[in-house]
Amino acid sequence: MSILVNQNTKVIIQGITGHQGTFHAKAMLDFGTKVVGGVTPGKGGSEVHGVPVFDGVRESVEETGANASMVLVPAPFAMDACFEALDAGIELLVLITERIPFHDAMRIMSYAKSKDAHVIGPNTPGIISPGLCKIGIMPSHIFKKGNVGILSRSGTLTYEIVSWITESGLGQSTCMGIGGDPIIGITFIDGMELMEEDDDTEAVVLVGEIGGTAEEDAAEYVPSMKKKVYAYIAGQTAPAEKRMGHAGAIISRGKGTAESKIKAFDKVGVPVASLPSDIPKLITG
Repeated sequence: MSILVNQNTKVIIQGITGHQGTFHAKAMLDFGTKVVGGVTPGKGGSEVHGVPVFDGVRESVEETGANASMVLVPAPFAMDACFEALDAGIELLVLITERIPFHDAMRIMSYAKSKDAHVIGPNTPGIISPGLCKIGIMPSHIFKKGNVGILSRSGTLTYEIVSWITESGLGQSTCMGIGGDPIIGITFIDGMELMEEDDDTEAVVLVGEIGGTAEEDAAEYVPSMKKKVYAYIAGQTAPAEKRMGHAGAIISRGKGTAESKIKAFDKVGVPVASLPSDIPKLITG
């Protein structure tokens, strides 16, 4: 099993004819993902790596039966692209685009909820279940099928921790980047609920960072889980009131500090790694 994606997921890529779309379409196909179509207005009838390109999402869904979309559309047009996908019946949006305006993100999440659709992101590296499906920009070669589920706010830290887990001989069931923006679709808690129900996930790793209260909220949910949860918090030496890369990574009025997040996890018995390389050691004991 896995969460949200599997070997039967049919994916379109909105923005497939761009440089990033072309590159990552090939990587996803090589991974075994069923990329069934792409969408770029005005380029319908062409192909990318043998994948048919359509002018609109509705046409692509009608022709291919796609149920998921990876959105690589520039930020000013991302909201319209998401609305188009949701109106066409897409059930899962993986929103890679970063710097989406705050209010646009709010409208995307509200509309997706009204359509009973899931949104991963924005500003996410995507989701991957080794051996089954990858929707996103994660480097395929570092992943290995296993029983560790990973939920992360940081893309590059995800890769580092996955690499350490793989090198240790463990593997991943599903790895999902929830995104580093203040307004996102699937949250830590949403992901934890899904992984709690996944038979192939035996342990859950949360990769957090300073800013916001997502980790503190996740800590409150931990006691309801039967599966063991582990964590790593980035930004432990970051100065207060400074934006550190992600739009959500800002400490304000004493909230969202690494200290407060670590304290929240300690309170519910979640081991917190001092370094990314310590995660496998915590899992194996």
